[in-house]
Amino acid sequence: MQATLYNQAGEQVGAIEVSDYIFGIEPNVPVMHQYVLMQHANARLGTHNTRGRGEVKGSTRKLYRQKGTGRARQGSIRAPHHKGGGVAHGPHPRSYRVAMPRKMRRLGVRSALSAKFAAGQIRFIDQLTFAQPRTKDFVAFLKAHGLADKKTLVVIDSKSPANENVRRSANNLPQVKTLLAHYLNVRDLLVYDHIVMPKAAVEVVEGYLGERSRLAAPAQED
Repeated sequence: MQATLYNQAGEQVGAIEVSDYIFGIEPNVPVMHQYVLMQHANARLGTHNTRGRGEVKGSTRKLYRQKGTGRARQGSIRAPHHKGGGVAHGPHPRSYRVAMPRKMRRLGVRSALSAKFAAGQIRFIDQLTFAQPRTKDFVAFLKAHGLADKKTLVVIDSKSPANENVRRSANNLPQVKTLLAHYLNVRDLLVYDHIVMPKAAVEVVEGYLGERSRLAAPAQED
C-alpha cells in the first residue's frame, strides 16, 4: 500500500510503501477500547487512604452505660458516626494495574494506526531535522503542512541528537507532543488529530509491529 510522501517544507516528493498489516486492517474497536481502559487504570497511583476506627485518636472507653439513659447505646467515640471518628469501608492503598496480552496490545495500536490512515490523518515525511532547537522553526513546519491549529503527534525513531532538537523545538507547543516510535499507544493516537511520521519512524514501527516480526518471533519453551 502506498501513501504520499512529503518533505519538511510541505512539498510532495514521491510515495512511500507502507505495510497493509499495520495501516490497512479493519480497526478492532473493542480491543482499542480495552487498551485505553488499561492505560487509564495503570495510570492510577492507588495511594488513596483513610483511617478506620482503630487508627484515629480517641479513648476506647464506653461513653456512658448501656441502659437506663434514654439515649441510643454508644460503644466508642471512634465510631464512624462521631465527629473525628474513623471512616467505615473507606479506600486504602491498592494497585489498579490491568494486564493485557502483547498480541492484543499490538492489535490495538495497529487498529488505531489503520483508523488514522483511513481518515487521512497521518502525514508521512522524508525526514524531520532542525539545526538547533527553535520553536519558531517547528511552527513554520506545522504551517507548511497545514497543522498549525491541530493537535499533532510527532513520532520519532530514536533519542538521537537530531531528534532531541525536534523534541525541544516542539516542547513549548501545548498542542504538539513528540513520542518515540516504540512507545506508540492507542490513547495518544486517538487523542491527537494528526500524526506526523518520518520515514525512519515508519521503519521502526514496521519493525516491531509488522507481520515479519510476528512470524520471526521465537517459539516459547514449555
